[in-house]
Amino acid sequence: MIAFLTLCYVALLAVLVWLKVLPNTLWTWLSTLVWVLLLFVVMFIPMQWGAPAGSARLLTYSVQIIPNVAGPVTEVPVEANKPLKKGDVLFKIDPTTFEAAVTSTNAQLEYQKLRLEQYTELEQKAAGTKFQVEETAARVQQLEAELEQAKWNLNETTVRAPSEGYVTYLALRPGQRVVTFPLQPAMTFIDTSSKVVGVQIHQIYQRHLRVGQLVEIAFKSRPGKIFTGKVEAVILVTNEGQTVISGTVPDTQKVKAEPFFIRVGLDDKSAEKQLPGGSAGTAAIYTDSAGMTHIIRKIMIRMETYLNYINPWL
Repeated sequence: MIAFLTLCYVALLAVLVWLKVLPNTLWTWLSTLVWVLLLFVVMFIPMQWGAPAGSARLLTYSVQIIPNVAGPVTEVPVEANKPLKKGDVLFKIDPTTFEAAVTSTNAQLEYQKLRLEQYTELEQKAAGTKFQVEETAARVQQLEAELEQAKWNLNETTVRAPSEGYVTYLALRPGQRVVTFPLQPAMTFIDTSSKVVGVQIHQIYQRHLRVGQLVEIAFKSRPGKIFTGKVEAVILVTNEGQTVISGTVPDTQKVKAEPFFIRVGLDDKSAEKQLPGGSAGTAAIYTDSAGMTHIIRKIMIRMETYLNYINPWL
């Protein structure tokens, strides 16, 4: 941007010299240096805190699908990267042992209910004890709870999508045995029901950021388009700012000023669903400071979004 404005200034000087409004002297052309210095001091330095910019990324939630019951897989009806709705079947586990548990527990429950009726009648006729009635009643309650657990286990043999999204990197096949161990998920589910736009801003500009400030983002995946939004939260902690419990003395290391993470909500909520997860770009946040410099940042981010047509790295 500085180079562009400097070229504009030099072009203006050339026109004025050609029209003989200004003399064609060394001092006339050296005024370009004064112009560059003026741009830095008056416009570009204040713009860094008045309208800071940082890298932006659209983040999505990745859910590890870990079944609540273990067993061999009998069916995997889903296809990789195909959109799914909440409740769609992901895979099924052999229900034989769980159905047997329901049948067995239900039979024991019916038997204990019958005994409870008999003990109650005997107790009323003074032919039985109150202890027998109370003991059988407790056993009935226990079996009712076990039956609910057995039915829940049976229902969990059908694993369903937790939300809107899709399964990616699908390696699960019928015949494989899945377990409830957290470190061995059966598949990875990408939740597309909600996404988060994150922006990284250098720490020196954090003092000017406030919730509700205007944000403009130029995503690489959508060249030529500016997405607007608002600052939803300023996360005032970084990875180096946390203390991890351990049995050793922390190692000393060179301290780096890691950027803070800013969460942004887009004005167009439908755009969050249309943009692919991981979409990267540049965001500009327009603070309450140095308002006169905002126009420069607006021009710069619009120049960048059109450069996205031809330059995949910038």
